[in-house]
Amino acid sequence: MNTSSRPTPRVCLQALGEKYLVPIRDGLEKVGFFRDVSSGATVFLKPNLTFPTYQPGVMTSFECLEAVTELLTGRGYRVIIGEADSGGYNRFSIDEVFQKMGINELAARTGARVVNISFTDPEIVRLRAGFRELSIPLPKLLLHEIDAFITLPVPKIHMNTLISMSIKNQWGCIQNPAERLKLHPYFPQVIYEVCRRLPKPYSIIDGRYGLNGSGPMRGEAVQLNWLLVANDLVAADRVCCRLMQIDEARVRHLGYFKKQGWWSSFETIELDQRVEPFLKEKFYLKRSWTDLPGLFCFNSSFLAWVGYRSPLAGFLHWLLYLFRKPFYDYDAEKRQVRPR
Repeated sequence: MNTSSRPTPRVCLQALGEKYLVPIRDGLEKVGFFRDVSSGATVFLKPNLTFPTYQPGVMTSFECLEAVTELLTGRGYRVIIGEADSGGYNRFSIDEVFQKMGINELAARTGARVVNISFTDPEIVRLRAGFRELSIPLPKLLLHEIDAFITLPVPKIHMNTLISMSIKNQWGCIQNPAERLKLHPYFPQVIYEVCRRLPKPYSIIDGRYGLNGSGPMRGEAVQLNWLLVANDLVAADRVCCRLMQIDEARVRHLGYFKKQGWWSSFETIELDQRVEPFLKEKFYLKRSWTDLPGLFCFNSSFLAWVGYRSPLAGFLHWLLYLFRKPFYDYDAEKRQVRPR
């Protein structure tokens, strides 16, 4: 997407009751989705599925994904639900997550298509970051075969990027988890390049729960009960920062988007509700010392190589796990990854 031709940023914020369908329908209507994306178009849904089993505040809920899928297929859109294998150094299979969460059954019932984008044809996107030329493997499917893209994140704290919302969710569009680790030190530049190439990107932030403290996979799940729909990823995250009571100036990748021109004054964002009635507890970042190795690797290409790809990587992870409990059974999950 050419940032100079962006539509006026619109954000719809609503209280979330028991059901998702009506708030999602009304939100998409208010931000112009049904006007700007014709029935019959192919729409890609990108949930946040960053754990082998569903965890509130960590992952998009099945109920949210179900409501979006049923709404769009019921209106004649061709829907693709897609995500890549995740887990970084300790890869797990998104095929298994699709099955466990009932997403395959949802697709069969609605006529949607489920795609593990780790195994779709890649297109290498080149990017210069300082003195380095980076190669970003992105699915051709996202670049050439869809008409619109809807990201479905949850509002959460992230130990390396401070927040994970509408923009950060596209990190999972990079097909190979190992490649993501190599690209971490250039996160702002890479995620900008990924997001700007998406056709007609929209955001639906599933605010049933947020994750406070030590995200993106640990932390405290906080019940929020709101839903945010936007036609602009940056505007969505800036409003979400206010809902979480986080200073957007502290978010490095938002600063990069601003520098690149994907930005407008907050007052020009067409926000249909005041933020104040939706405020809950203040969100904060809380790291333990066992989070610091990952943070150092995230910000240094040399340390990323040492920590993830050097001959010492296995030993260093073994040493770390003496002090930090693994998030899940790494060996068991790795055995379920589909062979290339």
